[in-house]
Amino acid sequence: MIALGGKMIPCYTVQRNLACIQRTVGGVRWTSSCRPAPLLTASPVRALIDDKISIRGHFLPPRCPVTVCAQMQSDDGDLWEAFAHFNTNSDGTVNLTRDPSVGGSYLGCEPMGLLWGLQPAPGAREGLRQAEKKKVETPYVMLMSLLKGHVSPSERPSTELAAVTAERWYMAPGVRRIEIRQNGVVGTLFLPPGPGPFPAMLDLWGMGGGLVEYRSALFASRGYASFSLAYIGHKDLPGPQNLINVGDPYYKSAFQLLQDHPQVYPDRIGIIGLSFGVYLALRLASHSGIKPSCLICINGPAGSTIKLADADGRTEQTENDQKYWTYDDQGNVSFRAVSLPANLSPESKVKLEHLTCPLMYIVGEDDLSASSVENANLIEETLSAAGKSQLLTRLSYPGAGHLIEPPYTPNSRASLWSVKPQKLVTLWGGHLAPHAAAQEDSWKKILEFMETNLRH
Repeated sequence: MIALGGKMIPCYTVQRNLACIQRTVGGVRWTSSCRPAPLLTASPVRALIDDKISIRGHFLPPRCPVTVCAQMQSDDGDLWEAFAHFNTNSDGTVNLTRDPSVGGSYLGCEPMGLLWGLQPAPGAREGLRQAEKKKVETPYVMLMSLLKGHVSPSERPSTELAAVTAERWYMAPGVRRIEIRQNGVVGTLFLPPGPGPFPAMLDLWGMGGGLVEYRSALFASRGYASFSLAYIGHKDLPGPQNLINVGDPYYKSAFQLLQDHPQVYPDRIGIIGLSFGVYLALRLASHSGIKPSCLICINGPAGSTIKLADADGRTEQTENDQKYWTYDDQGNVSFRAVSLPANLSPESKVKLEHLTCPLMYIVGEDDLSASSVENANLIEETLSAAGKSQLLTRLSYPGAGHLIEPPYTPNSRASLWSVKPQKLVTLWGGHLAPHAAAQEDSWKKILEFMETNLRH
């Protein structure tokens, strides 16, 4: 509101009525020059998912309330959105890198808060997990809108003052995506632009199964060949899909495939694993004959959470022992206690003292899906007793959950795990702001760790 002639008039009305006109107010002749229309900018408009962008509003009335809203459609067609309330500065601008949000999806000055604050829009399907990129050859398209007043997007119609779109990519220009179906190995290889050779990563995910490609695509965008490997729940693997029907020879073949590739340095290959992928990475590096240059482990166990069918690591069942499941007040299940070191089968525990390469272990202290703190303690104690404490780099993040992924992407505290034979919503943990901070910091340190151990 602005006082004119003894009356309080909404600032947007003042802007509209004073532009390009002359008017007498209180006996004084008032002249106004033309004011440009409100403008919302995002820079750069095309960037990798781990790049920061600058979001700014221009040509607004001074010291007036506005809302900046972001919307994104996932590859499954689900709408995700976030919004933040601001008060414009004296020069009629709002700058998300500089100005604090006073309400909405986050509070305070968070330059990327509109991106990591994305959550399923009202009316979305139940139990959505964070927006997993399934088509890495296309970007996420972010629609950002500048709205009049402090509003919630669900309260629309609101007055839209300006809008802009920005593309967020996992694949940089020139990155090559190659489907691999070779000697029974199922995966996708990503190669950076250029002839190489490149250092490389073997990329292992958890028991959600299938083939998750976006982290590997981003590694290739940062100069590393990366091979995302399927080991459960994929149509091209031996069935049934709810069992791990591949063993150590399968993972060795995948590692060998990287070593034999003409555009890969055979002696500069690391392994990254999240969740059950941590167990696989530790297992491969400790007793399979594979000699990786480094390991990166994110929130996972040092032994199998599932009963093994043989010494090569195949499983008899994928549903872990339900006696260790716990439930919250809404009936959502936590698998955290399943992976407590005391609850892991002794024969499956990795012989951590046999590790010979640098290991980064990343802990989300609010992990509700795995006992990450306890497994990190076990790794640290075992390596120390073996005189190998220098191999371990441990990162620990208060308030971060299980799914620590590349930065500026949203987190889901819980999501639908299964529909049959029973409907299960599983808890991942993590609070938005501290989880986002963990993703940003850990990704930076992951790339530094890879630089040190794969390039030097």
